[in-house]
Amino acid sequence: MNNKLIALISIPVAVLAVVAFGFVWFCCRVYVPEGMMAIVTAKTGDELPPGAILAEPGQKGVQREPLAEGRHFLNPINNDWRLVPIVTIPAGSIGLVTSKTGKELASGEILAPDRDSKGVWKDVLGPGSYRLNPEGYTVNVLTAINIPIGYVGVVTSQTGKPAASGLFAGPGEKGVMEKVLQPGLYYVNPRAYQVDVVEIGMNQVSIVGKSGTVVLTKAQSQSANGLDELQRQTLAKQVQKRAEYVTNNADLGIVDEQSARNNFSSFGSLSRAPVARNPRGSKTAVAGTRYLATEEDEPRSAVPAQQPDSVAFGMNQFVQFPSSDGFAIMLDMTVEFELMPESISRIYMLYGDLPAVVSKIIMPQILSISRMKGSDYKAREFIDGEGRQKFQTEMTEELVRVLGEKSIIVRNAIVRHVEVPAEILEPIQAAAIAKERDLTNQTQQETEKRRAELNTEMAKVEQLEKETVQETQKMKATIEAETLKTIATINAETKLAAAKIDLECAKIQAKITETRGSAEVQAKFAVENEEALGIKRRASAFKDPSLWADLTLADSLNPKLGIRVLHSGEGTLWTDVKGATLAIPAQPAKESAKQ
Repeated sequence: MNNKLIALISIPVAVLAVVAFGFVWFCCRVYVPEGMMAIVTAKTGDELPPGAILAEPGQKGVQREPLAEGRHFLNPINNDWRLVPIVTIPAGSIGLVTSKTGKELASGEILAPDRDSKGVWKDVLGPGSYRLNPEGYTVNVLTAINIPIGYVGVVTSQTGKPAASGLFAGPGEKGVMEKVLQPGLYYVNPRAYQVDVVEIGMNQVSIVGKSGTVVLTKAQSQSANGLDELQRQTLAKQVQKRAEYVTNNADLGIVDEQSARNNFSSFGSLSRAPVARNPRGSKTAVAGTRYLATEEDEPRSAVPAQQPDSVAFGMNQFVQFPSSDGFAIMLDMTVEFELMPESISRIYMLYGDLPAVVSKIIMPQILSISRMKGSDYKAREFIDGEGRQKFQTEMTEELVRVLGEKSIIVRNAIVRHVEVPAEILEPIQAAAIAKERDLTNQTQQETEKRRAELNTEMAKVEQLEKETVQETQKMKATIEAETLKTIATINAETKLAAAKIDLECAKIQAKITETRGSAEVQAKFAVENEEALGIKRRASAFKDPSLWADLTLADSLNPKLGIRVLHSGEGTLWTDVKGATLAIPAQPAKESAKQ
């Protein structure tokens, strides 16, 4: 009974468990794939506070926190959800976040002080992936600031209390900041900070007669070819801002880039104006054209080559002033200036970007100083090389001093061309031509004189050459004779020395032979004398001289000689000893003599 009851209860429980599992797995399961997030809307819970658009856990409405990638389980009766892509910030970009929820900003504020306030966040999102609920946050993907080489970024804070006039903005203040951004990639909030890229290094202001003025930025022309896309975009913003400045300041005589290029091309044609050559070969301007500096007066590098790609902008201004004798003088000139990185932020704070610096500071000083200095010279002095060089030196020194006080470094100021009225130019040209002809005649006379002197010197050289050859041959013969004489003397002295050596050798050899013979005779005499004395002593040892004779005889016998005694009778002892012999050995002669 109990088992049946348990079985009856277990079956419904199992069925309910299977139904509940199927409901949870198939109806409540939420799978969020990679790169996506789920926005959940709660259908039940507490009502949101007034003005709130995102709900916290337990509140009714769109939930603040999205669901991340993976598997989740939600009751579809109490919740709705939808999948949206996560926010992705690519490399080289930033994410500018605008919060739709939070505390309202204070009056005058444009950035949210924290992430609990409504408005644009002060901090930006760097490259990466973020799960921000699109119901409460809007993310704008912007390009990061990439400052190219040859530029720096001047930072202007756009929030806070305005800085004191003439001073840099400190922390929390609004205005230009002292520290500049060096070349590189920066993730900066454009609402909080304005970054203006400004050329550093050498730039040029080229004034081309009545055609106007062009400004060349060398840094841009040198580095533009190697910029990546981010740098191009940064420079494009700079060009756009400068175009707006040109449009808004047409009354200052500033023209757009295309007009500046045309002016610069005009300058290129002026540099090839027709010239006449006098007999000496120097250049003289034809009446009605510009006076061109000669190659001797001006180095080639003084006139820049045509580089339209480096033209930044132009100005409808030119240098013209009256000379001290009342003639109108017009100059073509180039001023090379440099903006140092440590001074660029102060220059920008006081004057603005490069067009403003040129239009407000550099050009007025060029025009003022050139007119002030040039009015002290006569028109003739601008044609004369020394006068023009003196004027250029004085103007350069004054520009260096005045612009140096404004942190702008002037490297050079070059007067390329001078245009003077034809009524004064023609007499000066005629006088110059006559002077040159006179100088040419004097030079020809001096040349002929030098040629005659040269011929005389050449004849002397030929004569000296012949004398030198004869003297050389004489010295050669003398040296050869002296050499032969020396050789013969050395040979004779050598033979004489050899003969003397041979004579000494013969004497020594004779002495050796004499000494050897005498020594041999004396040795032989001594030996034989001693032998005789020995014999005499032996003989004196015997009383009877016959004994000595017998001993001598015995010594002279053959050593093999023996004595055999034979007995001739029979029956005796001697008869039995047949064949027995008695040999008496002979003693050597010397031993016998000693005995």
